Amino acid sequence: LIERTQWWGRQMLIYGVHVHVGIEDREKVLPISRALLTHYGHFQALSASSPFWGGSETGYASNRALMFQQLPTAGLPFEFETWEDFEHYAADMIKTGVIDSFDEIRWDIRPSPKFGTLELRICDGLPSIREVAAVAALSQCLVEHYSREIDAGRPTPRIPEWFAQENKWRAARYGMDAILILDEAGEEDLVATDLRRLLVMLEPVAQDLGCAEELSWINDILAAGASYQRQRAVAESAGGALDAVVASLVEEMRAGRPLLNEA
Repeated sequence: LIERTQWWGRQMLIYGVHVHVGIEDREKVLPISRALLTHYGHFQALSASSPFWGGSETGYASNRALMFQQLPTAGLPFEFETWEDFEHYAADMIKTGVIDSFDEIRWDIRPSPKFGTLELRICDGLPSIREVAAVAALSQCLVEHYSREIDAGRPTPRIPEWFAQENKWRAARYGMDAILILDEAGEEDLVATDLRRLLVMLEPVAQDLGCAEELSWINDILAAGASYQRQRAVAESAGGALDAVVASLVEEMRAGRPLLNEA
């Protein structure tokens, strides 16, 4: 990878959270994937934890998001109407030497036929197990919600690719202060406001799946601030010293939860 991608590849000292959610019917995978794109910015903003790079403040909540998409086949997924179209794409990529195996399709949301899952690869690495559990529960509940919508014969939402791309940039740049485009009509709202609506909608699903507590931990992130916000607060209080940021991340990892509000 480094030999092929050179400078960009050498910068990839980055970490993300990947969540696999099982889907029982491959015909559901692409509609659910498209529906999840309407929530892309929510995941990015909640998990954003890479405001610093090379010792400098980047001005981005998630520098990782925009760095990782520089790799071949990384970034937002292409949209396909049928599973056969998707298989044809993968075969074309292998035939032309773009990839050697399916695993080298590095989309932010991708089918994983090996495991029978849809894999969400949007999120930055998170310092506490509670935050990891929260985004995992949100992933699981959204996939199950849209699976049930398909079973009921109801259409799943879509968003134009140009809106999805803009939402990715807004969430990476502004994090929890991002105003996201919510639908095909171009309606917008603050990510935190829409997340609260989303939690109410998903509560019955979370109860059924046994992850209601974990889903509720999204509220802890909303209250304490996302990791990038906590990191910036620590850096500011320490006069810009990033070793203090590292120490705070280690402390949160050991505690298993955000700690800024307890300081």
